[in-house]
Amino acid sequence: MIQISEHFTIKKLLQYTFPSMTMLVFTSIYGVVDGFFVSNYVGKTSFTAVNFIMPFLMILGSVGFMFGTGGGALIAKMIGEGKREEGNKVFTMVVAVSIVCGAVLTVAGFFSVRSIAYLLGARGEMLENSVLYAKIILCTMPAFILQYEFQCLCATAEKPRLGLYVTVAAGLTNIILDALFVAVFHYGLVGAAIATALSQLVGGVIPLIYFACPNSSLLRFTRFSFDGKSLAKTCVNGSSELMSNISMSLVGMLYNFQLLNYAGENGVAAYGVLMYVNLVFQALFIGFSVGGAPIISYHYGAGNRSELKGILKRALIVISVLAVFMFALSELLSGTLSNIFVGYDKELYDMTCRAFFIYSFSFLFSGFAIYGSSFFTALNDGLVSALISFMRTAVFQVVAVLSFPLLLGIDGIWLSIVAAEFMAVAVTVFMLVLKRKKYGY
Repeated sequence: MIQISEHFTIKKLLQYTFPSMTMLVFTSIYGVVDGFFVSNYVGKTSFTAVNFIMPFLMILGSVGFMFGTGGGALIAKMIGEGKREEGNKVFTMVVAVSIVCGAVLTVAGFFSVRSIAYLLGARGEMLENSVLYAKIILCTMPAFILQYEFQCLCATAEKPRLGLYVTVAAGLTNIILDALFVAVFHYGLVGAAIATALSQLVGGVIPLIYFACPNSSLLRFTRFSFDGKSLAKTCVNGSSELMSNISMSLVGMLYNFQLLNYAGENGVAAYGVLMYVNLVFQALFIGFSVGGAPIISYHYGAGNRSELKGILKRALIVISVLAVFMFALSELLSGTLSNIFVGYDKELYDMTCRAFFIYSFSFLFSGFAIYGSSFFTALNDGLVSALISFMRTAVFQVVAVLSFPLLLGIDGIWLSIVAAEFMAVAVTVFMLVLKRKKYGY
């Protein structure tokens, strides 16, 4: 078993982060499965409704990333400083607080989902389908938050494979139940939503049981007293990931709004296909970043500056190779992937292929900003991490998606993400250079 205190070569870095990368890819894939079954067995309107309301659900679930990344960085730093017992207390508190937050968000979501869907432009059958799907998913929101949270904390516990196995179990649950409820029993949109909700229970509850029992990891639940200072550090440090996920979801809503205006339901459906592929591809970047974060936090806490420098250099090499690979793969498979989801509609298929051709260029840039934000989170510099995330999503993408279509029409919507990711890389490079002396990398 690789320990976070070791020296990391590229090979060892990939070995340690591989479970996290695979885990997040599986998480993305079983979300994609919902889209496949709904699109092909329920219809285009229901498929559009799922994609339309999904950003709202992702905003609520992203609280788990805040607690997972922010808490994981703080806990790993404590362990690096030799404060393992304090780390376990913070770990327990963070999980407990996140469960309470999940319950509160469930109630808030039930009361607000219809108004939000209507405000964003959903009407008629599309509105009813969006609300129905969301309310079923909201029933398991605490587990949804825990699932995201443990994806980060399993790496901190030196048990990245546990996170992988749990995610695979959750993914298989969703795939099997989707096939059963939607394709066999014809429960339609309700069946797809129930399948997803039950898979989230699997992903959130199994790690909860594991850490509540005696185990061989660095972490386990223990008695704790509320520590407002540590909770504040967790939230501030993880705010960049929270902001990034919220901003991405808000931008997704904005994309849907723009696409409804420029291309109707077909535009939203095409964007949904892009988002499914984007989820899988970006999962590799996010998984690598999240999986490697505890290593950075540990060596920063232990004062191993030379190791920090080496990890950053090797990580950027990995990101570069992944970026070129995913760009080439998306260009190569654009027609095939479009056909899988919307091959039954020629006009929608052609629009999706065109969107794929333009959108795929964003994969050349997006990984660097994702890693840069995670790198500063791991250094417990939540402010810089949040700045990178905020500029990448809430500023660059919003400005681009509002302005580019005025000049280029619907092609401007697909091109806006490429321009935004390129500008985010520039900000990331600037901050890495600016903070190099402070952190010694």
